[in-house]
Amino acid sequence: MSVVEQEFCINLHTGFFENARYSECDHFDDRDSERDIDLLVIHNISLPPQQFGGPYIDQLFAGCLDPNEHSFFKEIAEVRVSSHLLIRRDGELVQYVPLHKRAWHAGLSSYEGRDKCNDFSIGIELEGADDIPYEKVQYQVLAKVSRLLLKAYPKMSSKRITGHSNIAPGRKTDPGPAFDWQYYRRLMNELS
Repeated sequence: MSVVEQEFCINLHTGFFENARYSECDHFDDRDSERDIDLLVIHNISLPPQQFGGPYIDQLFAGCLDPNEHSFFKEIAEVRVSSHLLIRRDGELVQYVPLHKRAWHAGLSSYEGRDKCNDFSIGIELEGADDIPYEKVQYQVLAKVSRLLLKAYPKMSSKRITGHSNIAPGRKTDPGPAFDWQYYRRLMNELS
């Protein structure tokens, strides 16, 4: 079965997507309230920058990135960050943090006057870079996952999906100009 044909399901008791690959991560903590979850934030990540594949994203989120593997890693090896989900270039869905826990993806951020977006959001990383087109399969998986999240979290709506650049303007640029918001939203509408 191809990734596109794969059906995803959220186990709300555990906070994990069934059919996602789980990767170890300790960079998260408890939310004040699960009922506050009402925002979906889309990011991008590539390690080393603009290079895809390899174990480095998993290692970063696990806190075991070797700074000697690449010169860029010296700058970020000690950073404690995470995301709930990653969609790799081939469409593989990877989960790091249970949905009901607070992942550390947004940093210093604000949405509609409310600070600390990690408190009330779910973060999805796309393996990519601001100016490199994303793969069609990434959009397809993102649309499916987004639809499931909207159903699972009633306070979240399609109007409460944003990019990292919108919650941290001037500090972050992702998912970047290569991200096709119109195509993503069309795929989501086709699934409703």
